[in-house]
Amino acid sequence: MPGSVLKAGARKLIFENSPKLLIISVIYVVLVTVVFSFSVRMPIGIIWQDIVNSLTTGVYPDPGIITSAFRPAGVLLALLLFLLQPVLDVGFISYCLKINRAQVTDFKDLLNGFLFITKVIALFIFSAIFVFLWSLLLVVPGIVASYRYRLAFYILIDDPGKGALQCIHESKLLMHGKKLDLLTIDLSFIGWYILDFAISLFTPLPFAFPIVSVWLSPYTGLTRAAFYEEQVAKIAV
Repeated sequence: MPGSVLKAGARKLIFENSPKLLIISVIYVVLVTVVFSFSVRMPIGIIWQDIVNSLTTGVYPDPGIITSAFRPAGVLLALLLFLLQPVLDVGFISYCLKINRAQVTDFKDLLNGFLFITKVIALFIFSAIFVFLWSLLLVVPGIVASYRYRLAFYILIDDPGKGALQCIHESKLLMHGKKLDLLTIDLSFIGWYILDFAISLFTPLPFAFPIVSVWLSPYTGLTRAAFYEEQVAKIAV
């Protein structure tokens, strides 16, 4: 099914399920924004930015400051905030899948990622490691690998009894020959992402709020959920 058809179906579902869906989207975007903002404002996040910037400026952070930023308590808190992102993402993916399947939804669905949090984190870590290893070859293999594992979270949501590696393996099967299709769909949203980023730069809030994401999150979420359903249906035939 063409991406344009999947996107049209997503827009239709947004209008049919609003305002509840948009309220859920606001909650999700707020949570993700706050988590990200706190993580980059922590000492370890600031130092990391300084290290990255040093690659172009040539000005390196003071070693003493770097050492103080990597204290165990700070590192642990930063790690927890970092790992909270995929857990929140799984909750929103779960909600989008229910909307796509015309199932009864609830606000608590946004917390579904916490029901099997250890598997969500394990899946996130394994996927990140595999993508990183492929990226060591070249950028393109890394991108291909990232799309190879894109449906792993959906598989885990449908069957939390599966292990992280099993979800990754099944995602590889579902995405065989379909990676370019999903990439094309993702690229079709690039204008929205640019607009979202541009508006966020000028948002007069303590935490720059990505206003466009309130629409974009369910738009992309429902489109990708429909893409997943289509691949599962093809395998079942």
